[in-house]
Amino acid sequence: MATIADRAVLVTGANRGIGRALVQEALDRGAARVYAAARQPVPPADERVVPLTLDVTSPEQIRQAAAAVPALDVLVNNAGRYGEDVLGDPAVLEAILAVNLHGTLGVTRAFTPHLVAAAGTVVNNLSLQALAPLPLTASYSLSKAAAFSMTQSLRTLLGDRGVRVHAVLTGPVDTDMTRGLDIPKVAPASVAAAIFDGVEKDEEDIFPDPLSRGMAESWHTGAVKAFERELAAMARAAAGPAA
Repeated sequence: MATIADRAVLVTGANRGIGRALVQEALDRGAARVYAAARQPVPPADERVVPLTLDVTSPEQIRQAAAAVPALDVLVNNAGRYGEDVLGDPAVLEAILAVNLHGTLGVTRAFTPHLVAAAGTVVNNLSLQALAPLPLTASYSLSKAAAFSMTQSLRTLLGDRGVRVHAVLTGPVDTDMTRGLDIPKVAPASVAAAIFDGVEKDEEDIFPDPLSRGMAESWHTGAVKAFERELAAMARAAAGPAA
């Protein structure tokens, strides 16, 4: 994908934080249509924005959203749930997984026909905690690690159908989710710009902020990334020629 201009883009969790910044960034880059999906969508300020009611834990709402979108080039799975816990309550883990893992996969599945038809793009907004957990937010870290593994698998499974799949590995961002954390944070707008920069440059794994960028070079050239590519090649070889 060379540009976001003239594309149809859907962003989940679009009401605030990084999601709201992604909607604006897509508009600034000339997107033809931006579907702003949220549990309680807000009235659009731009005629190119289409609000969508979408709770990513609701299969029915996912189905309705997919039916309401005639065509789609870029799906940004941004909706997320955060929580501080130490794996003491299974209900907390299940609630976080319902959004960060199952919700992301459910939305991606629903929009796969659109994306295959457009030779489109999936962007999963994850976290550096997908690579190393913060034990005080263990369920969140676990969910992001699982979502990253899912993203790596989808990269091969959907890639064979012409769809690009990107993982965004963000550090701390100044949003409602991190309001109580006394740590350096970056502005959502800068992260949104870096995410779409990475998509337009076709970077598989996008490191969109100063903290994450410090890990980018060692990740791209490291043994784990090489092993991912090796396993992907094995999977493609085992699958044989595309029908």
